[in-house]
Amino acid sequence: MKIINLSDQPSIIQQYLKEIRDVRIQNDSLRFRRNLERMGEYIAYEISKTLNYRPTKAKTPLGVADLFKIDEKIVLSTILRAGLPFHQGFLNTFDLAENAFVSAYRKYKDALKFDIFIEYIASPKLDGKTLIITDPMLATGGSMELAYGALLTKGKPKKVIIASIISSQPAINYMNEKFSDDVVLWTATIDPELDEHSYIVPGLGDVGDLAYGEKL
Repeated sequence: MKIINLSDQPSIIQQYLKEIRDVRIQNDSLRFRRNLERMGEYIAYEISKTLNYRPTKAKTPLGVADLFKIDEKIVLSTILRAGLPFHQGFLNTFDLAENAFVSAYRKYKDALKFDIFIEYIASPKLDGKTLIITDPMLATGGSMELAYGALLTKGKPKKVIIASIISSQPAINYMNEKFSDDVVLWTATIDPELDEHSYIVPGLGDVGDLAYGEKL
């Protein structure tokens, strides 16, 4: 798996990252969701530079302009519910893309141990397409592995891109073993460790709760 860490070069993405981490700011759920969305837009833009394009033309009121358009069929996928604002940012950028959704959740055996289950999937055919899977937090990598496996039941994509905001180093180590070399992970930053509950440290807390309210 190829890793592209966007924090290697300072950009406006780092300002949004600072705001979603900051406990003085992140409890404004509207602002939190919008920052996730904006990060999705800017990361999608960075990814767009690596895609294939073909020449096209546009007729204007005064003539004809030579332009380019994406020459790939894109499917945007996310893992519910935390991934929705981040996914929306990608959809704002790749507005002609098809969409797929996977529900994955942790079922705890006790206070520290859990299994991950896939409960729901809705996806178009993926054969020959570019699959972009968005998940704001890659903690263990387990949810991403299972979501990817579920999506592959809908076809074989030509290209696979994973996009995250914060990835833990343990998740990257795990995914390097589970994903093939041609999969590319784009992440806004990499945090060093997980706590005993498998939350990313320093991380930012529970993205779903911060975006949509605490769950039972």
